Amino acid sequence: MELPGPFLASAVQIAPELFNKHRTLDKIRNWAVEAAKGGSKLIVFPEVIVPGYPRGLIFGTKVGGRTEAGRDLFLKYWENSMLVPGPDTEHLAETARQTKAWLVVGVTEKDATSDTLYCSLLYFSPEGQLIHRHRKIKPTAAERIVWGEGDGKDLNVLETPLGKIGGLICWENYMPLARAAMYQQGLEIYLAPTADCRSTWQSSLEHIACESRSFVIGCNQLLKLEHYPEDLQKLLDAEFSPSTGGSVMLSPLGKRLAGPLYDQEGIVTAEIDHREIIRAKMDFDPVGHYARNDVFRFDWG
Repeated sequence: MELPGPFLASAVQIAPELFNKHRTLDKIRNWAVEAAKGGSKLIVFPEVIVPGYPRGLIFGTKVGGRTEAGRDLFLKYWENSMLVPGPDTEHLAETARQTKAWLVVGVTEKDATSDTLYCSLLYFSPEGQLIHRHRKIKPTAAERIVWGEGDGKDLNVLETPLGKIGGLICWENYMPLARAAMYQQGLEIYLAPTADCRSTWQSSLEHIACESRSFVIGCNQLLKLEHYPEDLQKLLDAEFSPSTGGSVMLSPLGKRLAGPLYDQEGIVTAEIDHREIIRAKMDFDPVGHYARNDVFRFDWG
């Protein structure tokens, strides 16, 4: 079996133009072009960078109650979310064609049939084709006000010239069986776009790299008070906690290759060399010699 050659990959940490998908899509293109100028062949953007993670907003909800102003805010978020496929995905497809790179972007997707919103991850080929869409299978806590649950039928690893690429979104990565379902498909480059900037998230990514024996790309957005429009700043309470980032790239043995990047926009870039995956699997392979399929049996459906 011939391994893919080494190549550069990047996690792009930016602040969204919050609640403005068109300006955010333009910003994605500009930053993707910068990453491509540096030689990156795989460019990853954060969880729901379009139209931004609505950090600190409650959409007028409390247990047993909703407000009209909250419904209006949800409508604005919905209006700035993306049909998949649709005109906005064509914008991202053109960015992939322009950069000649694999482009992976987290978006809020609005379903054309039901109008429900989903936290989704979109994969585009260097030819500008939308290859895959994954919908987050379990929004966390108050996220359930905004996003519906994906059906899990899109937990796929993609065969690409760069290797086997797949990913889980934010706290999906805390779901052991979701990770196992990805490993079972021979995952080599593990994408983990997120909205979590805590130190515990870094520990989780290090564990996942060691557990999966894959390269891990963690990508978060920067989101501070100054990035919110003035009308939204007024809705944030005194306990608002900004997203400081933490985008990082890890080796199959959990070594930090680049990052984590905090408190600024930027591009985190490192080399992916598949020989390092083979070296790491000498003593541990979660779906190979360490799997114990005689003891553990799962029906992956």
